[in-house]
Amino acid sequence: MKNFLWLFSAGAAVLLFTSCAHAPVAASKPAAAAVANSKNMVAKNSIPPQEKDPGLRRSTYTPRVYPVDERGFSPVDAALAKAYAREEIVTNNEEGSLNPFVLKVITGYPLDGSYQYHCSWKPREYDIYNGVTQDLWYRGMVVAKAYPDGSRCSYCCGFTFEVFVRAMKLRNIQAGLEPDDFNNMTFNDLFNALQLWYIEGTGDSEARAITCYGLGTRVTNFDEARPGDFLSYSTTPSGGHSVIFTGWLRDDAKDPNKITGLKYFSSNLSGNGLGFAQAHFSDCTKNGHGVLRNYVHIGHVGGIKNYRAFDRAEIPERNAYAPTQPTRMIYLPEPEKNRT
Repeated sequence: MKNFLWLFSAGAAVLLFTSCAHAPVAASKPAAAAVANSKNMVAKNSIPPQEKDPGLRRSTYTPRVYPVDERGFSPVDAALAKAYAREEIVTNNEEGSLNPFVLKVITGYPLDGSYQYHCSWKPREYDIYNGVTQDLWYRGMVVAKAYPDGSRCSYCCGFTFEVFVRAMKLRNIQAGLEPDDFNNMTFNDLFNALQLWYIEGTGDSEARAITCYGLGTRVTNFDEARPGDFLSYSTTPSGGHSVIFTGWLRDDAKDPNKITGLKYFSSNLSGNGLGFAQAHFSDCTKNGHGVLRNYVHIGHVGGIKNYRAFDRAEIPERNAYAPTQPTRMIYLPEPEKNRT
């Protein structure tokens, strides 16, 4: 077996990912279909205690062999291998939207705490890490970098972007299309979409990235949101989060039509890293803390047949940081003592 690690070159200075500006929240236990028994959470604009140490990871991490199986698969790769090989077919919905593929992809992530949360505020780490659990490739280049210590950590907007890329490739493969063709987007298009996704400028969101590149629509009517849509929100106290929407919370006892919060899958869950959770709207909590109802952004990736042409000249060009690439790949043989 051969293992490998990536070595990264230094990148440019960057801005704070505002969509991740809150502490980890408690994970909830999903019911048979989704997250009915999950606990309430309120996002906070406090730096997690484990992120306050300036030397926590950026200056102390030790690169090591990236943990993969004998095929070079990560745990998620292995869990989804049959789907990507078209041995297991994902059932399309009537629209042909990305949602069924998003929901399929999230089933591949372990919920045992092995995929932890990490987003260092001081020092910034965006030259070596883009919040994804493993390197994301597009058209022969790495569009988002995993933490180089092989720990498979993530943060919220990085994780949702990772699920988006995985789901897009899976849908293309199952449709018999080129995996790395997202509506004719170039590498630079997708890297710019990543920065819109990570909210690097005013008005940015996942929905903006999706609509700018003709992949889908912005959902403004809450009743039209579907599990597998991409959602970000702001909170009071000041904070925010990026999640994969799985359903609404409603006031079943008093008014079943009243939406009181949302259920989701994301990173940043205290103790678990990845998992299911929920959040209530601030106007439905006793202390007035929670999600701001008017600051929820929902992006829906529609069917391939519904892609629209896009004009790069009309899309904001973000340059918060550079798309630095690994300098080289090092293959390390399996240790002699492990060979039989």
